Amino acid sequence: MWLLGRLAPDHKTIADFRKDNGLALRKVCARFVELCREMGLLATASVAIDGSKFKAVNNRDKNFTRAKVERRRAQLEESVARYLSQLDTADRQEPTEALAAKVTRLTEKLTKLKEEMDKLAVYEKQMLASPDQQISLTDPDSRSMATSGRGSGVVGYNVQVAVDTEHHLIVAHEVTNSGSDRAQLANMAKQAKGVLKTETLEAVADRGYFSGPEILACHEAGITVTLPKPQTSGAKSEGRFGKQDFAYLPGDDAYRCPAGERLPYRYTNEEDGKMLRRYWTTACQNCSLKSQCTTGPERRITRWEHEHLLEAVQQRLDANPQAMGQRRETVEHPFCTMKARMGATHFLTKTLPKVAAEMALSVLAYNLTRVMNIVGIKPLMAAIVA
Repeated sequence: MWLLGRLAPDHKTIADFRKDNGLALRKVCARFVELCREMGLLATASVAIDGSKFKAVNNRDKNFTRAKVERRRAQLEESVARYLSQLDTADRQEPTEALAAKVTRLTEKLTKLKEEMDKLAVYEKQMLASPDQQISLTDPDSRSMATSGRGSGVVGYNVQVAVDTEHHLIVAHEVTNSGSDRAQLANMAKQAKGVLKTETLEAVADRGYFSGPEILACHEAGITVTLPKPQTSGAKSEGRFGKQDFAYLPGDDAYRCPAGERLPYRYTNEEDGKMLRRYWTTACQNCSLKSQCTTGPERRITRWEHEHLLEAVQQRLDANPQAMGQRRETVEHPFCTMKARMGATHFLTKTLPKVAAEMALSVLAYNLTRVMNIVGIKPLMAAIVA
């Protein structure tokens, strides 16, 4: 600082550096993770996977979905009706200077509302033409996403990370503009497995990642996943028996119901790309537990052809109930740290490629400071030089 006379790059220089070197920053981030593996800090083939919503440079009022357009149009129409009513009232009053000023002001407001209606019509047309029927005006790649708070949401990006369970280093990350985690499990787990250069990998995630095809893809890639199944059974929520109350009998390829009856296999059909096996019995009509089981003529059970993989996931979770606690302790800390460093606004750049570069810089900074805390600055410097 003394030699430079306290000269420092201004914000534009820093912003331009980040903008012009996005690909290089992402490569440096990936190379540092490789360095961590070479230093022996990623010896455990176990990761926790999670996603978090980061705000984009896009105000919520500058994001439009079908529901938002309908709400905004209703608000504008209500305002127009209110101002027209006030003009009608003014027409019935004795003309005065103050009344004339009021009429002028109301007329100007109606003109502005008409302009807003015209703009809204243009936004609606663009929104309906979009693949996901959503547009953002400031950052076109950002999307409106639900967050954990009830009734809350954010216009931004969904950042996915795979974090090493031993030293809490971010092994792999990806910025997406999909609000759901459902289709991200296999992608992130495979990325982590590739970075760790291991034959097998254990991955733990929350219930938001539960998806049969994703679990199957992980199994085929040599990745063992542990995560809870979300409660989506309508019968269970209404107080009736759920599918988990029916025991599968592999030897007979049948299910046993809570009343002890067997539900034999009937037929197989394809639905949403899945081969589903159907089971039911005709004994339901005379069953004393029928009211607790089904509202139809008989209770039918559906079994996916790879259902045994989902059952194995549940068995692993039952055998290791601390897995969810380990996931939370491992993966939520990096997100909190990075968001605190980035500030309330989070991302400062626009569009997915630039945001991905900015995220790579944040991940690099997190991993760098994390390794400093684990091994110290001198050993890290020595490893970098070597």
